[in-house]
Amino acid sequence: MQISRRHFIIVAASLASASVLQTESRAASPEVSESDPTAQALGYKSDGATVDTAKYPKYQAGQACANCQFYQGKSGETSGPCTVFAGKPVSAKGWCSAYVKKA
Repeated sequence: MQISRRHFIIVAASLASASVLQTESRAASPEVSESDPTAQALGYKSDGATVDTAKYPKYQAGQACANCQFYQGKSGETSGPCTVFAGKPVSAKGWCSAYVKKA
């Protein structure tokens, strides 16, 4: 079976544009909400300074999603994906009870 150059270029352009659009739609997903059932179960707060320390005595000042081993965002970003929340973005200033300091 021979494929024409025109057919190849059309298929290649379609695949390239589909991968770009898929990446853009993934990047646009909203941050995890504090009302999300998983977030509530883990005591997630989008601002670690608002954690109820009586309810979560494990929390210590300075702990934030940005320095947790489950956080997958890049340094300096305001939010990034978290493996605890199935890759959904969380606030870099956030905190939850699954926090583990990055090694």
